[in-house]
Amino acid sequence: METRVNQIELNGLTFQYRESGDPSAPPLVALHALGKSAESWDQAAAVLGEKYRVLALDQRGHGGSARTSTYTFELMCDDLLHFANEMDLERFTLIGHSMGGTVSYLFSETFPSRVERLIVEDTPPPFLDKLIEVPSKPANPLPFDWLVVPSILRQLNEPNPEWWARLTDITMPTLIIGGGSSHIPQNKLQEVSELIPNCELVTIEDAGHFVHEANLPAFLAAVKGFLHS
Repeated sequence: METRVNQIELNGLTFQYRESGDPSAPPLVALHALGKSAESWDQAAAVLGEKYRVLALDQRGHGGSARTSTYTFELMCDDLLHFANEMDLERFTLIGHSMGGTVSYLFSETFPSRVERLIVEDTPPPFLDKLIEVPSKPANPLPFDWLVVPSILRQLNEPNPEWWARLTDITMPTLIIGGGSSHIPQNKLQEVSELIPNCELVTIEDAGHFVHEANLPAFLAAVKGFLHS
């Protein structure tokens, strides 16, 4: 299936996104992890694009999107809102992994009427477990803006407690996919699934944090089972 790469201006900034599937099919927006790009969804999008118009967005500082020097989950949530408005997506299915999963929780809490169904891959909202040390910038060139890392880690180290408190505002059907052997505590995913009113948790054992890369068939089976239920 052909992937179309497009650029769009959102709030004065240039963003890049990848599109698969029939433009008239129901829309599904996918958000990638920290340090990744929309391209990380290509294999999943090739299959989901059979029934959906899959729009994978390069989030700010990543891929072909603007390097803005300011990065927060709230700004990425605003970017998603601008993207949905610009693309005329009144309601859409939202899928997010890791950093993109946090943005997806925040967006779904803030704009629940816009999200048809929510899928989050191996991510709870940020919670304070132990402080994460900010690593020093690698010497080699990176495919994303390094400034994203200290900004996002700062938010993970000082999480907004409201994001947990507002999980009950996520009213749309929700699927959380855990990777079992991930560095993410799977009991936290269980906690989230119990706070969101209409939520199902599926664990794909030994997949680790990058579930859709480690075990794409099992990931797609869970997603398709949820979307067609």
